[in-house]
Amino acid sequence: MPVPLAPYPTPPTQFTPPANGTQSQLVCSGCRNLLLYPVGAASVCCAVCNAVTAVPPPGTEMAQLVCGGCHTLLMYIRGATSVQCSCCHTVNLAMEANQVAHVNCGNCRMLLMYQYGARSVKCAVCNFVTSVGAIQVSTSAAEQKFNS
Repeated sequence: MPVPLAPYPTPPTQFTPPANGTQSQLVCSGCRNLLLYPVGAASVCCAVCNAVTAVPPPGTEMAQLVCGGCHTLLMYIRGATSVQCSCCHTVNLAMEANQVAHVNCGNCRMLLMYQYGARSVKCAVCNFVTSVGAIQVSTSAAEQKFNS
């Protein structure tokens, strides 16, 4: 007679949503889709991939960022200093809003985010390096020398 490898799960308890119908959101641990769920739920089952994602404890502040490696939306507990992507395993720095600034790429005009104090930022789209915190000079030193 075969022996089951894992015990059967206990039947879920009946969940009654709050009367005011408030919802929260998290990212599916399976397919990375954004899931909406009623506040108070302990876990959420994804309708796309059927993965069950645990809901963080009440009062836990969540933040989100886009992975620098694969551009997947990542959610993490606010205050974390780094977040590893579960898709491509890139370790992303998690900055607070007051630690970052924005600049448009000097080549493709993509909006870039960088850490305060950085002298330059490299665009992930076109690989152009844009200087920040200094006055932008449109002509290079070689062009200035040629025009003199």
